[in-house]
Amino acid sequence: MNIIGPDALVFGVDDLTACSQYLIDYGLADVGGGRFEAVDGTAIILRHKDDADLPPGLGTASMLRKTIYGVADAATLQAIAEELGRDRAVNVMPDGSLESMDDMGFVLGFQLSVRRPLALAAETVNAPGTGPRRPANVPAVSEDADCRPRTLSHVVYFVPDAGKAEAFYVERLGFVCTDRFTGVGPFLRPAGTQDHHTLFMIQTPPFLKGCEHFTFHMGGPTAVLQAGARFVAKGYQSFWGPGRHRFGSNWFWYFNSPLGCHVEYDADMDLHDDAWTAREAPMGADASQIFLFQHREKWAPSGPPAKG
Repeated sequence: MNIIGPDALVFGVDDLTACSQYLIDYGLADVGGGRFEAVDGTAIILRHKDDADLPPGLGTASMLRKTIYGVADAATLQAIAEELGRDRAVNVMPDGSLESMDDMGFVLGFQLSVRRPLALAAETVNAPGTGPRRPANVPAVSEDADCRPRTLSHVVYFVPDAGKAEAFYVERLGFVCTDRFTGVGPFLRPAGTQDHHTLFMIQTPPFLKGCEHFTFHMGGPTAVLQAGARFVAKGYQSFWGPGRHRFGSNWFWYFNSPLGCHVEYDADMDLHDDAWTAREAPMGADASQIFLFQHREKWAPSGPPAKG
């Protein structure tokens, strides 16, 4: 099944105004109708929690109502409908997309992907021992740099049974495990992408079931740091980072949000194909990040040290 990755996440929220402003300040474009898009058209969709058109909630505090996956072609939509239709309802929506549910109760959508092709420069690095990657007289940084999120990267679920949840995505939808935290959960990628993961699941008690965080890919680590610094300057609270993960190698910076989950910036995720052998490690600080910084206010050296 040629599933590419998440096209959109739908949330039913308490405060539409605060959540909308949060997503705009994060860097997504308000295109109307409660839709907030990255550069490629992937999106977060907001509705009030009492909107009658929303799928049902998870029965927990989670505000996530639906994860919509983009697929490459109509044949994949048909294959998904046939596979899931063997033992559960699969609804054809007015726009031709499909709606169903996984084995943990998360509502899933599947549609022909809305992702627009991107042709954007990536961050370049000059390093001794290799030819120039960035031409002479071209500064690498600018106060006015475009640090917009480029594409929806992944979503992380809290689930009460990570083994059962993983089996659904692997056996029914063709996802592959790229790495795993022992006793916690797998990093999964669908067949239509080489990204290290588009879904990670963490085993938790049932009352926590829901979305732990989502993230969008940025143009590089500098964009993560610069966008994150701008976000902090607007008054949003840093939760974890900046730093770099060990599994996936992606740079990260997480923030608290009014959407009932954390929201991350990430960049430079590893790519994998079917030749990759999944790694496994116990969950812990050493396995979760290769290094971690802490944000602080700007500082500059200015004369001799203060006298004690």
